[in-house]
Order: sequence, then structure tokens, then C-alpha cells
Amino acid sequence: MMTREELAQSPIFQGISYESYLAMVDCFHARTKTYQNGEIILSFGEGSQAVGIVEEGSAALLRIDADGNSTILEVLDPGGVFGETIAFSGVGGDSLMVVCRKSCRVLFIDYEHITKRCEKACEHHSVLVQNMLRLIAHKALALGERVEVLSQRSIRDKLLAYFSLQSSHSGGTFTLPFSLSALAEYISTDRSAMMRELKHLREEGKVEVDGRHVTLRSAEF
Repeated sequence: MMTREELAQSPIFQGISYESYLAMVDCFHARTKTYQNGEIILSFGEGSQAVGIVEEGSAALLRIDADGNSTILEVLDPGGVFGETIAFSGVGGDSLMVVCRKSCRVLFIDYEHITKRCEKACEHHSVLVQNMLRLIAHKALALGERVEVLSQRSIRDKLLAYFSLQSSHSGGTFTLPFSLSALAEYISTDRSAMMRELKHLREEGKVEVDGRHVTLRSAEF
């Protein structure tokens, strides 16, 4: 169960009171599970009909290609939602899985409980559905941004495209949602090659990097 403070920060439960949240969890027969770093939370293709909501910690949606190479498709922080019923499937020999990145607690709700109205026709049920539709729209936007980054031909251009998108959301300085190693996975490139390009960008004064804090000085590329 989430605390009142955690509920207030959860996008999918936005506009839902704590009392309504407790009633909903009981009505939906929701269940909570905890995971440790590196544990697989969900492997797509197993036919799971549950929607997972990250309540605490962090997870990542990974694509594993036929050669075993992994690519981060999405970082799932508290409030993040995932599930086979609200995502795309793997392509060819690729597979998808959600993996715990930082000890996390996940609330699972069967998809049918969300889509089917209960007999009481509770208002908070409608709010939950609206929130989920909004989150799916955000996922589509994030996927479009990912395509924009990956469509760049060079590592340098991929970095600048990604930094430019992040900067536009935060106003200049932003914090990477993952480590530099994970960033290399996200833009589908070798970490050593990416670090060389990042060093060049710093030397040119285009970006400043302090740990995971990044400031974009020039968006021209």
C-alpha cells in the first residue's frame, strides 16, 4: 500500500483521495510485490493480464535483441505504469521485459478490473481510467522523442538531440534519469565511444556534466 504522501505523487492516482484509493485496491483485488535490483518483474509474451504500477523505487523496460544486447526503452519511476496490455510487442527475435533497477514495490491490478465498470460506478474509477489514458498518451510522446533521438546518424547528434529534448522540458539544466552506462544503452551505442563524444562536447563548451546533472550550453548541431 502507498502512503498518503506517495499517493499524492502518483500520476495514475491523481485526483483520487486516499480513502478512495484504499477502497479501489480492495475492490480490484490488487496485490503488491517487492523486487530487488536486477530482478525481472515481467517478461512480455507470458500472457500477463495485469497492469503494474511502480509505487516505490525504479524499474526499466528493456528490449533484448536476438544477440542478447539490451536497450532501455523506458525508465519507470514511482507512478510509472507498464503491462502487456498497454505496450507494444517485441519485433522478430526481440523480447521485452521489465527489470528492477532500484529496490522497488509494484502494485498489480488485473486489466479487466480497470476497463470494466464496477456495479457501484464509483467516480474514482472513471478518474483512474482518465489518468491511465493520459499516461498512455505520454508514453506515445516519449516514444516519438526516442525515435527522434535514434534517427540521428552520429553518436554526437544522438547526444545533442537527447540533451536538447531534456533541456526543453526543464529549462536548461536537467538530471539524467539513469546512469551514463544506461544512457549509452538508451541511445543504442557503445559506452566508450559515447564517453569520447561527451568529452568533446564538454571541451567545446556545448555541455556541462557534473555526475548526472547536465547543462546544455548550445543546442546547435
